[in-house]
Amino acid sequence: MEPMVAETPRKKVYSISELTREIRSLLEGNFPSVWVEGEVSNLRRPSAGHLYFTLKDEFSQIRAVLFRGRQERMKFTLENGMAVVCLGSVSVYEPKGDYQIIVEYIEPKGIGALQLAFEQLKEKLKKEGFFDQERKRPLPFLPQRIGLVTSPTGAAIRDILNVVTRRFANVHILLYPSRVQGEGAANEIAEGIRRLNELDGIDVIIAARGGGSLEDLWAFNEESVARAIFASRVPVISAVGHETDYTISDFVADVRAPTPSAAAELVVQRKEDLVREVEALGHSLLRAVTVRLAVMRGSVEKAIKGLRDPLEKLRSQTARLIEAKRALDTAIGHFIEILRKEFEKAMEKLDTLSPLSILKRGYSITFRLPDMDIIKDAGSVERGDAVRVKVHRGEMKCTVDETKKEDR
Repeated sequence: MEPMVAETPRKKVYSISELTREIRSLLEGNFPSVWVEGEVSNLRRPSAGHLYFTLKDEFSQIRAVLFRGRQERMKFTLENGMAVVCLGSVSVYEPKGDYQIIVEYIEPKGIGALQLAFEQLKEKLKKEGFFDQERKRPLPFLPQRIGLVTSPTGAAIRDILNVVTRRFANVHILLYPSRVQGEGAANEIAEGIRRLNELDGIDVIIAARGGGSLEDLWAFNEESVARAIFASRVPVISAVGHETDYTISDFVADVRAPTPSAAAELVVQRKEDLVREVEALGHSLLRAVTVRLAVMRGSVEKAIKGLRDPLEKLRSQTARLIEAKRALDTAIGHFIEILRKEFEKAMEKLDTLSPLSILKRGYSITFRLPDMDIIKDAGSVERGDAVRVKVHRGEMKCTVDETKKEDR
């Protein structure tokens, strides 16, 4: 009888592919989401748009990839040598057996992503000459049409309209409604600046929004907005946030206003001040003409007194005086005519901005009866109230049948 031999178990032999798949399953199953920090090196940017780099510390390193879709949401530019913190998942690239981290989110270590992006873009645009004082243009003296890019429901537009109405109600404001924060806001602001530049007669553009955090104001730190302001043929005022807030648009714009209200005060002068200035100019011109006439008259009288015999010399001097007086009269008349035309031009410009000129173009003013207060808000009257409507030629007494209140 032959001795029995114990049967040995068969050993498991893996193929390279099987072993790699097992390792991949273990790694991906145990590290589906992991935070890791390190220094960026070997950064590559292929044409496909993905970012490939290595994360390392003083003892180890790991490959990393940031796909294009995630990269497009980054506010800052990744660079070699930058210390970063990443969130991602560990994976194995089976064809080479390399393990890597697929990055979902990345931020610079020790400084916020937005602050770093702000400094990077600021330095980039500064090198391109976007902030040079030589290219900044002065604001128009008396703009008649102001372009405004802001939210139609925000506090900024209310502040600007209040200041403009109080200082010079005849100025026209063209609003390009735009979001001023959140995804897509920067593109809308840039498009608004471009569209207002395409219109005729826009004298100045204000890009504005109220205060907020760095994230809230970020649309005005985007490169698209900076380039739209830089390309504008019309002077641009940046009025973003509060007095202590600074954005990229503030550095690029022709003028930076600390608040939206301050922007309106910069661009629109008080009508009463202009009227007084024109009146003072008229008085100054009159005094100048009077003084000059007195000086010329004194010179003529002095010349007449200096005439002596013989008679022939007297006649010669008399003829010269007559000619000088004729030339003087002509010069004075010409000078007065020039002053008169300048004064008429100034008065014509004021007349085009007067309420009566506005009425000639088809607008009207409505008063509440019997107190004759001007109606600015439909919510201040009710059905059945009596009102008086003033048009270019005449007035009408009417009764309110319906009011439509505008939500703010």
